Amino acid sequence: MVTTVSTNWVKDMLFDAELSGHHLLMDLDTQVGGEDKGPRPKPLILAALSGCSGMDVVSILEKMRVKDYQFKIDVAAESTAEHPITYHTINVDFHFEGSDLPNDKVYRAVELSTTKYCGVMAMLRKAAQINVKVYVNGLEVTP
Repeated sequence: MVTTVSTNWVKDMLFDAELSGHHLLMDLDTQVGGEDKGPRPKPLILAALSGCSGMDVVSILEKMRVKDYQFKIDVAAESTAEHPITYHTINVDFHFEGSDLPNDKVYRAVELSTTKYCGVMAMLRKAAQINVKVYVNGLEVTP
């Protein structure tokens, strides 16, 4: 299977990427020649990571019949100081809120996503250290 993206330069530092019929603008902030009309390219990798893993987790929890919860993922990445500037450490925190959430199922769903199913996670693990934490109702969950 081949995935394609077509990216067109619009002007200055503004680019328009077309992905599966969807358009995504990328730009830089005004201090470095952009007009801040879209996100920066590198943080989009972090959005892809959280989206990929989040979709896995929701799907797995649905199969486990876990319902009635709220869920968000916070991602923070630390960059190298030298060029090319890359992320060397990525912290991914999964936050769940809800009554009667089974900690073991929630933790297992995150574990399956982050170690087996999420392709973005697998790719980024080859380039950076990734730390994952799971929280249920504000308390960290461990196996």
